[in-house]
Amino acid sequence: MGKNKLKKFADMDAYPHVFQLSFNELREGAQFEMKGRWNELFFKNENPIVLELGCGRGEYTIGLAKDYPNKNFIGIDIKGSRMWTGATESLNCGMKNVAFLRTKIEMIAHFFDTDEVSEIWITFPDPQMKKVTKRMTATNFMEEYRKFLRKDGYINLKTDSNFMYTYTLELLKINELNICENTNNLYASEIQDKNLLNIKTYYEQQWLARGLTIKYLKFQQRQDEQPYIEPDIEIEYDTYRSYARNKRSELNFGK
Repeated sequence: MGKNKLKKFADMDAYPHVFQLSFNELREGAQFEMKGRWNELFFKNENPIVLELGCGRGEYTIGLAKDYPNKNFIGIDIKGSRMWTGATESLNCGMKNVAFLRTKIEMIAHFFDTDEVSEIWITFPDPQMKKVTKRMTATNFMEEYRKFLRKDGYINLKTDSNFMYTYTLELLKINELNICENTNNLYASEIQDKNLLNIKTYYEQQWLARGLTIKYLKFQQRQDEQPYIEPDIEIEYDTYRSYARNKRSELNFGK
């Protein structure tokens, strides 16, 4: 591991708004002390809690927190070296409505209790075209989200992937979920939400530079207790891939 990564991990160990509990600790029965008590123990208010899952550098977490000071935002990712960027910026800016949690999304229900979360953002996830259970809108993930997301809460998906968009839309339809917003070309749509239009993640900049359209879905979870139904549909795979590291450097994304 490079010295730069080690420094970032050391920084975050000392950051008061970054939290983590290892898989081994959870497996051995350790309890996350703030589960069900984020507002009481950390944010010190009763404002709604919003999660960004797979937050990467935390662009959406930071951007939303600046626009909505009356809400609390938590960026979640397993990649600590990426998360360092947003964690450092929010700390330096003295933001009081931002926290970061380092964990796998599969473990998320260990950190939040029933009805503790009001909204979820899933921004540019890996579509996992060959692994259904790894897709962040798959039924197994949706079952986890319902453990802590309020029934009147929202899930937002923003993606460049036609595969991910098509899969998720089919899942929403087969489960008869309430779809609040739906577009396969966000920047050519009639949606006027400034946060959707103005906050662009590192990866979104990459996709837009390549001429790809951005897809967006806003929806609510099941209102009953029935299990989610997995869609049985053949979807054409996306044919493009992410830029290699050297190409990303040439384009200077994220600066």
